[in-house]
Amino acid sequence: MSFGLTFDKLLIIGIIAVFLLGPDRLPYYASQLARLVRSLRDMANGAKDRMREEMGPDFDDIDWKQLDPRQYDPRRIIRDALLEDETPPVKVRPPRSAAYAERQAALAERQSQLKAELKAGERAPFDNEAT
Repeated sequence: MSFGLTFDKLLIIGIIAVFLLGPDRLPYYASQLARLVRSLRDMANGAKDRMREEMGPDFDDIDWKQLDPRQYDPRRIIRDALLEDETPPVKVRPPRSAAYAERQAALAERQSQLKAELKAGERAPFDNEAT
């Protein structure tokens, strides 16, 4: 991670540090900064090793760039969501109960009884006003 620091910027920071700290205290603070950076790097490596130890072989298969929160641009996410083809909602049937199955069976039985009562060639009564 470079934090956008170029050589010119580092040089300016170094010159300002020399003026603020003075040449006597500068080596001490530079060593303290180096020690801090080293300890932070060791902590990060320790956490990485612990994750690898706890997750096992799956740790190496993880695409860490995919989990980087900097890749999520809210404008892109909204644009993609608005441009997606809308898929029709899936209709979910509620689970059928035993009582429902019994009612359906009774209805089918009654319909077969009514059909049996009709004489050959006779049509079932139809009410035009009801429909």
